[in-house]
Amino acid sequence: MKTISIVVPCFNEEENVEPMAEALREVFGTQLPAYDYEIIFIDNDSRDKTREIIRRMAAEDRRIKGIFNAKNFGQFNSPYYGMLQSTGDCTILVAADFQDPVEMIPKYVAEWEKGYKIVIGIKKSSQENPVMYWLRGCYYKAIKRLSDVEQIEQFTGFGLYDRRFVQVLRELDDPTPFLRGIVAELGFRRKEIPYEQPKRRAGKTSNNFYRLYDAAMLSVTSYTKAGLRLATILGGVSCGLSMAVALVYLVMKLMYWDRFVAGMAPMLIGMLFLGSVQIFFIGMVGEYVLAINSRVMKRPLVIEEERINFETDLPGQKDQKEVTEDEA
Repeated sequence: MKTISIVVPCFNEEENVEPMAEALREVFGTQLPAYDYEIIFIDNDSRDKTREIIRRMAAEDRRIKGIFNAKNFGQFNSPYYGMLQSTGDCTILVAADFQDPVEMIPKYVAEWEKGYKIVIGIKKSSQENPVMYWLRGCYYKAIKRLSDVEQIEQFTGFGLYDRRFVQVLRELDDPTPFLRGIVAELGFRRKEIPYEQPKRRAGKTSNNFYRLYDAAMLSVTSYTKAGLRLATILGGVSCGLSMAVALVYLVMKLMYWDRFVAGMAPMLIGMLFLGSVQIFFIGMVGEYVLAINSRVMKRPLVIEEERINFETDLPGQKDQKEVTEDEA
């Protein structure tokens, strides 16, 4: 019997984790009875009762597993790490807030059985704020145009990944992974299935401007050279124009010394413009340097505080247990 791993990242999802577990059980019980499954909830340091609920569910059902991070390691590292801990023949990544409809799972599995190693959902419409959906669409199109690597529009990571691709992720050893880009760059032949994104079932999203900006910058610095190239080109053009203006100014002053009067306003405006351009691109270069620094430091994806219903303990826990038993 094949096993399917479901990875559910969560952060302050006390109202959603139990209904999500029930919904997944129902899908496997009614539509996928020929498959075994495991449900891995990876909690990113929730401050509500999410962990308490996961512990209770795991105590009642051994197929429900929990990974509790020692702190919040971000919206990309935690789901990625959860996928690496899966043991199934394929792994499905699904959001805890029900914006990734569980009804899509049987469709994913059917395409997987046809031979596709990656089956992903593409948002064709959304019940979220229409302005946000439009802005996301503009962002995806911009990244797609700027990137040297193919980018997938309206793809959030929701999908099925064969164990062979999960093994590729394990071997990648990227401390700042961007799954959406990795799927496009390194993934196998894939099947894309459109769906309508529903509204969040309950609770409040943890996304804010900073998190969205962080996601945008991670994709820009990982898969585009546009920022650096634009800085170089615009810097060269600005330098050339400045030299030309300076030369014209010098000639005019020498030829019409008595009649030439130059105010400070044009020079001040020019200086402010060039200064703002420099500051902008220094910040852009800083984003690339920050991304390089994060990768060079080789920090772990996450640090686990606790794991539940896994056959293997956290590193060091087994040895500690043996020492305790010997002392006893």
